[in-house]
Amino acid sequence: MKDFTSGNVPRQILQFSGPLVLGSVFQNLYNVVDSIVVGNVLGKEALAAVGASFPVLWTLISLVVGIGSGASTVVSQYFGAKDNKSVLKTIDTIYIFFFGASILVTIVGITLSEPIFRLLRLPEELIPDATLYMQIYLSGMFLLFGFNGTTSILRGLGDSQTPLVFIIIAAVLNTILDLLFVMVFKWGIASVAVATVLANGFAFAGGIWYLNRTHPIIKFSLKQIHFDKEIFKSCVRIGLPTGFQQSFVAIGMMAVMSIVNGFGTNAIAAYTAALRVDSFAKMPSIAFASALASFTGQNRGAFKDDRIKRGLYSTVVISGLYSIFITGLIILFGRGVMTLFTDDPDVIKIGQDYLIIVSSFYILFSLMFSIMGLLRGAGATLIPMVITIISLWIVRIPLSIFLSKKIGVNGIWWALPVSWVIGLLIIFIYYQTGKWHKKGVVKEGHNQL
Repeated sequence: MKDFTSGNVPRQILQFSGPLVLGSVFQNLYNVVDSIVVGNVLGKEALAAVGASFPVLWTLISLVVGIGSGASTVVSQYFGAKDNKSVLKTIDTIYIFFFGASILVTIVGITLSEPIFRLLRLPEELIPDATLYMQIYLSGMFLLFGFNGTTSILRGLGDSQTPLVFIIIAAVLNTILDLLFVMVFKWGIASVAVATVLANGFAFAGGIWYLNRTHPIIKFSLKQIHFDKEIFKSCVRIGLPTGFQQSFVAIGMMAVMSIVNGFGTNAIAAYTAALRVDSFAKMPSIAFASALASFTGQNRGAFKDDRIKRGLYSTVVISGLYSIFITGLIILFGRGVMTLFTDDPDVIKIGQDYLIIVSSFYILFSLMFSIMGLLRGAGATLIPMVITIISLWIVRIPLSIFLSKKIGVNGIWWALPVSWVIGLLIIFIYYQTGKWHKKGVVKEGHNQL
């Protein structure tokens, strides 16, 4: 555990975000390795089918994950206030919520997967593989939620190193199982979904076992677990706007995928591969923002707003420098990276165009996410949700439709950085108002339980 309420601010942001960055990179390796193996062994059609399933999967789980992020903020604020009893109640409450939600998500997703793909205009030849992949993936949803819940709780306590260890183990295991199931057992597209489910299960079980034996606060036990309604209301109040935000993003990604689907299999396969690279490249900036959220949560609980502002400044500098660096790499080596996924020249060209256009504006993305991290840690999660709705649904999607008709598939790619510009302007204006100071869970004079 790490106390962020005193000490050197830039050093704390770097030290805490380091494991988060590595964890995000390794966690994203799941999707990257899946896509590389599928694209090279099973072909571009299978690659497109896997890629088409991800916006649908994210739509199904985003609301739950968002509420989980609210629990992380509640944990960090109670921990900052030195109220360990409320920390324990929050941990129990969020585990119960995650396991109940996983059952509902699994049933709904398996039942509706094929109709959703048809609604999104996915080419008919891709629907069977996409449906099979998604249904297997959903069967292990309670393992995914359990693992993500554990990492969120630990990060709220200032522990980013323990989740990193299990994320690395899961990523390595996923890679080994991918290669074994696809290349040796010849199980086809089902292989990558089975590998991911097993890797998540191992990471979750291993994490619970380790924490029960070593962690000073977390002791997970089904016999003693207790659901606290008031704490859950706080988790929902803070997390629901983030959950809605992520849901709107996920539904928006399905809408974008529907536009891409209209350009055929090559565009879908290229978008799938390029999106893996894009997500991989942006993960450190997202991790820096997550570190700032935990930092902000603890200092908001301790009422040290001056440290929060210094944390934002440090995060903006670190994330901005990284963004400039990764943009240069992608512009120089984007085409070579695309060849890792496929040898089809048309797919490579479309994906390269995406990477050059989008990566050129990463610094705007990093600035926007840094401020969002501060607002989430402070409990002001409604504003990021509103900004996301505006930038995605009012700017990006209509602009994607318009530009794709004028200049083709590249019009879809150009709409993304334009939406970042709008989002950054709005969120910066809100930050300057200072209204986020009043959104915390812990109030002045809070009594520890």
